[in-house]
Amino acid sequence: MSLENSIKDVISMKLEDGTVEKLIGQQLEKGVENALENLFRSYGDITKIIETKVKSVMIPYLESYDYSEYITKLDSVLVDVLKSSALENKKLLENFKDLMIPEQEKTIKVTELFQRWMEYVGKNVETNGLEVCYDGGPPSYEYVEVSFEVDYNEERSWSNMKHAVLVFECEHDENMNYEIKIHTWPKYDKGEWTIEHNSVHDINSLRHLDEFSMFLMKLQQNGTKLILDSDGESDEVEPEAEPEASFS
Repeated sequence: MSLENSIKDVISMKLEDGTVEKLIGQQLEKGVENALENLFRSYGDITKIIETKVKSVMIPYLESYDYSEYITKLDSVLVDVLKSSALENKKLLENFKDLMIPEQEKTIKVTELFQRWMEYVGKNVETNGLEVCYDGGPPSYEYVEVSFEVDYNEERSWSNMKHAVLVFECEHDENMNYEIKIHTWPKYDKGEWTIEHNSVHDINSLRHLDEFSMFLMKLQQNGTKLILDSDGESDEVEPEAEPEASFS
């Protein structure tokens, strides 16, 4: 028996016992299911028809509804929302506004950056644990010790780039401390260093940035270069907070 005749016999047998008819029925069923599924998808034809019908019923109803009894309630809800979010959003908006005002300086000395940081420390340093001075005038907190140093990385002999970490440190309040990565290409940068302070990728995190972080971010975004006119210094900062007078 030739192969051709064998194939014909098998096909005839499957036709007679209903196998082929069953398989065709299964595929048709799948095809109908897929077609219906596509029609009912978000952008399917049937979904569009249903959406149109729902709109034709709902929109006139909503437009004709009397909402006057809810206006007072809605107004009070909006007031509560504004009260709860005003302070948080105010910080975000202030930082965003400050970020949009570019820094004019093309370069800044590390000693100038240190002075800017000391101003930040004076405004924000923790005063708990500080002694109060009464030297014949209004009471004031004792000065806090601050310092900065440039920690140069040990580079490989073949590297053309130099890296360092600029460390600002407040002995009394470690929350004031900063580490700022910087780098330079001595061959091209002519003594100027690039600030590598991390950018803010999420706009919501602007609400959490302090003023010195914002300043560093502006310097980085504007391409302001850092000049290391000193490798380290120490100083003292007077807290701006005023203690309450005690007559005990």
